[in-house]
Amino acid sequence: MSSRQASRQEDTYFRVMRILQDDPDLTQRELAERLGVSVSGLNYCLKALIAKGWVKMQNFSHSRNKFGYVYILTPHGIAQKAALASVFLKRKLDEYDALKAEIDALELEVGKEEARQARNS
Repeated sequence: MSSRQASRQEDTYFRVMRILQDDPDLTQRELAERLGVSVSGLNYCLKALIAKGWVKMQNFSHSRNKFGYVYILTPHGIAQKAALASVFLKRKLDEYDALKAEIDALELEVGKEEARQARNS
């Protein structure tokens, strides 16, 4: 798997676990809508998280979910979510720094172009 794919997968795992920790009673459809992914894509992700032992599906009779289950982060899943949060934050800060550098360079370029146009007027 490419580094980019792995990063995207880690981001998705983190986002899923973050939402589930706050609202474990969501249906797969609701969760998919919040994440902006397909239900089948979310199902694939949930199966992977369950296989890793980070999330478990638990029967819960008071669930608003018509199937009566909730998704619970396991203790190992909570620890992994914290680790993924750190990686996610670092990646987003790196993206921010790169974007800021690009914006600064564009502002310089635009400033030079405006100065040149003013000289030629």
